Amino acid sequence: MVGPRPFRDSTPLIPDGPALAARMRSDGYLFLRGLLPADAVHDLQRQVGTIVRDAGWLRRDREIAEAVADPNGFCVDPDPAYLTTLRAVNRLEDYHRLKHHPALISLFERLLGGPILPHPRVLMRAIFPEREIYTTKAHQDFPNVQGTTEVYTAWFPLIDCPMRTGPLQVAAGSHTGEVYDFDIGLGAGGIEITDAFEDRWVSGAFSVGDVLIFHGLLVHKGVPNRDDRLRMSMDVRYQLVSEPFNPDNANADGQPLAWDDIYAGWSSDELKYYWRKLDLTIKPFDPVWFNKRDARAFELGETGDPRARSVLQRIVARDPDPAKQARAKRLLATLPDAV
Repeated sequence: MVGPRPFRDSTPLIPDGPALAARMRSDGYLFLRGLLPADAVHDLQRQVGTIVRDAGWLRRDREIAEAVADPNGFCVDPDPAYLTTLRAVNRLEDYHRLKHHPALISLFERLLGGPILPHPRVLMRAIFPEREIYTTKAHQDFPNVQGTTEVYTAWFPLIDCPMRTGPLQVAAGSHTGEVYDFDIGLGAGGIEITDAFEDRWVSGAFSVGDVLIFHGLLVHKGVPNRDDRLRMSMDVRYQLVSEPFNPDNANADGQPLAWDDIYAGWSSDELKYYWRKLDLTIKPFDPVWFNKRDARAFELGETGDPRARSVLQRIVARDPDPAKQARAKRLLATLPDAV
């Protein structure tokens, strides 16, 4: 199987807003080397690494900065053990502060041409090695994020991420349509787009400080992690203040964790509840795609298909309907483990 082609490097365009916007319109993504200062990312990795090592995700006999995974700590979103650790990470002040870094804000102001809203919700992904079945499947962010299609994700690893460590790959130009048809699958998000997008996949090695920015409708997926390290990365999303905003993006990833709990140990009040100070146009979440996903999970779960596991776990962890939660729990108890 032929691997993805290299990213088109947009680093020389960083000072030029119109050129960035034109490249985004054509490709749906921007690969930018050294956009963030490496020291800031390394410092956050040490903080995150301390938490995940205490959770058993990293080997205790190796330096945190090496990020060598402990296979005995394996878990995936939305396993309870994964969510418990993610909540601890979510309390870190620097974890939220990094999305406000001037290099990111000014880049998006040039790209989009106006005042920028960084979404309050931040996502960390921790991908264990040699668990290819759980590699993030092809998907679009918009069905989860909503508000406006003009939401852009900044994805960056907390460690150097060569191809063997499993960075992202994107289907160049796939952002110009609507929401693509999908089925469900294991891994982050729980869905998998059925179109193969042959010959359109691009990817590349990341150094700490490199950032990939992509449109909310761009199809993307993970590269399998075949290293011995835990691939730690962050997803931070941005939009114009003037575009409609889905208020679910002001939740802490759907977790039972209040912002007051997150803010409890912070040293500064500067960034607390910053989005509440803005005049936002609210557009509530439309569950149409989640309803389709969940119905398919129940259909496959009733047949014992292990592909239903990730979505059923999400229903148990995050769905407000007790009847759906109970049905998902019942089916989870009958599913065989994924290999």
